[in-house]
Amino acid sequence: MPQAAAAPPATTGVFAEIEQQLRAKHGPDVSGFELLDRSDDGLRWRLALIDSAQQSLDIQYYIWFGDGTGTLLLKRVLDAADRGVKVRLLLDDLNSLLKDAGTVMLRDEVFAMIDSHPNVELRLFNPWRNRNLFGRIGETLADLDRLDQRMHNKAMIVDNRATILGGRNLADEYFGFSDDFNFHDLDVLGFGPVARQASSVFDLYWNSRWVLRVSELGFAFKPADVRVARERMTQELTQLPAFARYAIVPQSWYSEFATVASRLKTGTSEVKSDVPDDSGIRQDMTEVLYQMGGSAQRELLIVNAYIIPDERFVAGLRDLKGRGVEIWILTNSLASHDVPAVNSHYKTWRKPLREASSGLYEMRHDAQIQSQVVDSPPTKAKFVGLHSKGMVVDRRHVFIGSMNFDPRSASINSEMGVLIDSPKLAEELAARIKRDMAPANSWRVEVESDGAIIWINDRETVTRQPARGFWQRIEDVIFMAFPRNFY
Repeated sequence: MPQAAAAPPATTGVFAEIEQQLRAKHGPDVSGFELLDRSDDGLRWRLALIDSAQQSLDIQYYIWFGDGTGTLLLKRVLDAADRGVKVRLLLDDLNSLLKDAGTVMLRDEVFAMIDSHPNVELRLFNPWRNRNLFGRIGETLADLDRLDQRMHNKAMIVDNRATILGGRNLADEYFGFSDDFNFHDLDVLGFGPVARQASSVFDLYWNSRWVLRVSELGFAFKPADVRVARERMTQELTQLPAFARYAIVPQSWYSEFATVASRLKTGTSEVKSDVPDDSGIRQDMTEVLYQMGGSAQRELLIVNAYIIPDERFVAGLRDLKGRGVEIWILTNSLASHDVPAVNSHYKTWRKPLREASSGLYEMRHDAQIQSQVVDSPPTKAKFVGLHSKGMVVDRRHVFIGSMNFDPRSASINSEMGVLIDSPKLAEELAARIKRDMAPANSWRVEVESDGAIIWINDRETVTRQPARGFWQRIEDVIFMAFPRNFY
């Protein structure tokens, strides 16, 4: 497959203007950043970037569901392509057969229709050659080691001037629109050199042997159906009450960008990733985060949805604590978990993690921030779960990305994230993490003198791990028998 590179930075448009302002005031190496921890902000700024693209749009994601959120984003991407924006879509193939009832699903026929647009190229990471369900199952059994390696990266890069990086996939539950549960998640919006850094990672994957063009997989579709499918997307979006406050057609966002430009937190950055090569996925991200966390001199704040540590992880925390570093950790409780298999292996490390840190906190499934930050009105989900992956070192250095602290992220999936040197951004993220650790939002885990573990919030203290119900406790026991990376 011929090598391809990101388009050069656009010379006109709002993103070029923002970067020119940053460069004039802070120099050529500095980018501007805005945290996106509210679900509605996560969607709003993605739409703003897509609608404001003039030249190029590169999108790399693990999950892009065919639900309301996925349909709205896909429509706006195709609208951008209609006006001449060159679009590159790089999606992991694992979830390509999934759909949400009543909405457009990103199945093979739709992949082919998307790729047929003259301004769009769609590639799939590590695809199944057998496209039907039973063919996939057979291929998985025959080549499990390869097909178990998925691209967990998340990035959107526009005009090579602006980017969104972080933990959100493209699906309703990541933006507050699921009636079942919604994730509390974390992204960062960036302008400047950080976009080119993200483009370098995108190109690395786009040109790797792990990726195939959709056109090479021989997906079938009827060209006459493209127009009908796009009309159906619009019709379906008009019938989703939860999306009533989001315009279906592209909008002008100039005033919003003018406002955000005035409040950007400036700093330098490095976008890091695991490296796909001919022999497999070179797992670099684990060492990147060990080095960053190990550099702490005063304080280390960690928020990570899925933690299954090992002795090296805990020993590193003990060493930092022994040197006087305050360590604060926020993760999921069993009650807030969408993946009980993770909790089944995390729970054996609760006591060591608490003893090696200054404080261990677990997200409440009924967290107060659900109505304030997580759910997008009028949606009210049954519970909230944590999906964020972030770190703050000494109120100066920030990590935001896709990587969990678990065996799958460390040694199987590919991951990416951005390291940012920005005291103001670090202070802001630290304040958000501390807010999420408050008793109204999380359980504080403590170890009593007799070794028993208790959970404390603003209403009660309990002596067994919080859960949403009896069946969740049963799942927690069952998954203890499965491998640590089984999820």
